[in-house]
Amino acid sequence: MTNRTFAIIKPDAVKNNYSGNIIDHILKFNFKILAARLTHMTLAQAEGFYGIHKGKPFFEELTNFMSSGPCWVLALEKENAVEEWRKTIGATNPADADEGTIRKMYATSLGENAVHGSDSNENSAIEIGFFFSDAELIACQ
Repeated sequence: MTNRTFAIIKPDAVKNNYSGNIIDHILKFNFKILAARLTHMTLAQAEGFYGIHKGKPFFEELTNFMSSGPCWVLALEKENAVEEWRKTIGATNPADADEGTIRKMYATSLGENAVHGSDSNENSAIEIGFFFSDAELIACQ
């Protein structure tokens, strides 16, 4: 089933000039980019986006990091997009990520792990809607 997922190229990867390499990786693995935008989240936006983690020990560190610099937000499409993107990016901790995954190649730590990926179809719809309107999503043939 073709569906959508949401991705972020996080501030650490943007700062380290990995954005182009990661976008190449996205295209190499046959994801269609429906929408993409370079943005700099405010702390309030980061807190809203990661609200599901509010109250967890890493929430403040995560939201401060995500609002620390520019990042790319992307809506992607592919068959089994959520699962395929999660396999493409690798384990949250780059030390545990498989060779050839984005996090293994570009992440520096558990906290600065280069990319975000939706964990379910339901969350991908919510996350895409947080950053993009339906009118901004380009239908790919």
